[in-house]
Parts: sequence; structure tokens; C-alpha cells
Amino acid sequence: MTTHHQAIESLTDPPAAYPPSSPMGLSFDVDALRADLDRLRHRRWRAQRAYSQDGAATESGVDWRILPLRSVGGDPVRTDPGGAGLTDFADTPWLAEAPALAQVIDALPAPVRGVRLIALGAGATVHEHRDYKYGFERGLLRLHVPIDTNPDAVVVIDGVSEHWTAGRLWFGDFGRRHYVANGGDRTRVHMVLDCLVSREVVGLLPDEFLELLPLSEVMFAREPVPLTASDRDRLCCRFRLPGDFAQWSEEEVEARPDSDAAVLVHEDRLVLAVDGEPAFGLVHLGLGEFRLSGWSEERTIAIESTGQVRIRERAGRALREWTRPAQFVQDGRTTSAARDRLTTLPPSELPPSDQTGR
Repeated sequence: MTTHHQAIESLTDPPAAYPPSSPMGLSFDVDALRADLDRLRHRRWRAQRAYSQDGAATESGVDWRILPLRSVGGDPVRTDPGGAGLTDFADTPWLAEAPALAQVIDALPAPVRGVRLIALGAGATVHEHRDYKYGFERGLLRLHVPIDTNPDAVVVIDGVSEHWTAGRLWFGDFGRRHYVANGGDRTRVHMVLDCLVSREVVGLLPDEFLELLPLSEVMFAREPVPLTASDRDRLCCRFRLPGDFAQWSEEEVEARPDSDAAVLVHEDRLVLAVDGEPAFGLVHLGLGEFRLSGWSEERTIAIESTGQVRIRERAGRALREWTRPAQFVQDGRTTSAARDRLTTLPPSELPPSDQTGR
């Protein structure tokens, strides 16, 4: 059976020509960053724990501790990078204790998602892996600012080992195979920032890097476009959602069957409901096209006036696309009987979903 990772691989172009990592054009006061870190050391740092559309996974067995500064809903406990869902990212209470770290976030010229302090213990190594959803072609970058480090703390991407100096903003292409190791005698702490891709943040890369970066493959984030209440009501509809679309995590999972899905109004905003339950906030990009809250334009849903929904998963110019017939409804609000009607209509009332991904 095809796994979702195999589907992801099918979208990936040949290996990139640009370097696996690079310093960027922002530097920060290391002493100020370390003073903030010292204030936060007494807080409870928790083990790394993956999170997916199915919920929390088990904690990592590596000496790899995390304190979140921005997380889904501002949750001060979650150590995962977060993902698509109903709740967007927000500052945690720990960020209020760290003005220099907050300045790093403010200085980043891109929409910021999750931000974590990640401590790797002396002698610890994180196993080699890939963060499949990160990269210029998927609209998500993972950037680092080392704070407390040592010469034997390294980042190894595609077999290239580098020590990243403190106080500098660094890009790493974590969509490639990589691992991190701390061969020193004290804990290494990096500030790790996940962001959408903007032209300004790409402009922080050195010229020699940009000469090798194919800009035609970069998924730049578009600004959200507001909707009026009447706009929202007109876009409410029901359709069949491909099983792969809702699976945004890094974990390898088997392909899943299609779901009954609906775009409806929930708490005065549009959401995507899956099998009768609101699952994802929708961010309007214009012309009826939406990305998922907390995610990039790596996957979008476009509601067309012709009575169909176009569902896309992208990696640069590579595309998986499904076109599904939609049934529009007069009242797609989640209150009273309107929600019941939207989520319990028998499949026979929908046109057949005879168009598949290509």
C-alpha cells in the first residue's frame, strides 16, 4: 500500500543545487540572548514530543529538552513544532520573560509559526531523519539562532557537518537527511524558528546562495484576504475530501480513504470540517482559495463558482490535484440544525466523485 511519504516523494524534484545550510543577514547580541536563557533555565523544559493529526506521540528518549516560546494556541507545555488545525500559533507565557528573544522574532521578516528553545545534552545525538514538509518549495523554513553552544556541537545535513556560531541567524535545509550532535561537555541551546517563506526572508541569504536557488520553485506566502459575512456564507459547501489531504504530520502513515468534508462557518470564521467535526481553520488567499490555519500553501482548497472544489498539494511547481463536485448550502453555520444538515446529508445527494488526483 502506498504511504503518504511515498506520495510526498513523488512531488520532490532532484536534489537541490544550493548549499544545505547558510548563515543569514541577521545577527543578535549574544550576551542579551544568554541573559534571557538564564532567566528561563529554571522553567520546566520537556522532552521533544512529536504531534500529528492523530494527536501527541511518545516522548523522545534522547536528551533533547524544549521550552516553547510560540506554540499552537500559546500552549506552554507543547514541545512539538505544531501544524495545521483550528487554532493558530501564539506567544507562550515564557516569551514575556525574554525580551531579547522576542526581538529575534520581531526582526524576522516573515510570518512566524512556532518558536522553541531546544537544548541538546552533552554527548547526545539525534538520529538522522528528514523534516519532509520543510523547504523553499513547500513554503516552510526552519531557522536557527544558536545561543549557548560549543565547537563540538554540529549540524550535519546531507553529510556536511558544520558548527553554527552563536548569535547568528542560520538557514538549514531540513527537508534533506540530517542529524544534530553535541560532542561537547555542556548542553547546547538553539532558538528554532519556523516561518512561512517571504521575499524579505529569502533576501537575507547571501548572494552566492541566491544564485543557486531556483526562485521559480519557491512557494512565497501570500497575504490573507479578508471576507465579509456574506462572502463566508456563499462559500459554504459539502464535498468528498481525499484521505491524504488532512495528513500533514512528519510521521509515516498509510493512505486513508476519502472523508465527508464541509466548509462551514464556525465561531464567525470559515473552517474545514471532516466527518462532521471542525478540523482546520481556513485562511483566505483570494478568489475563493484557502490554506489551512497554521500551515503554508503546500496544500490549498479552492471553492469555484462552477460548483466544484479544487484540492491541491504542491511542492514548488510539482502538483497533486483533485477536483471534486460540491454541494453549496444556504446556511453553513455550525449552530442549530444548519450544522446537522451540512454534516448528515446522505452521500447520494452529492454528485459522484469520479475525478481523482493527477
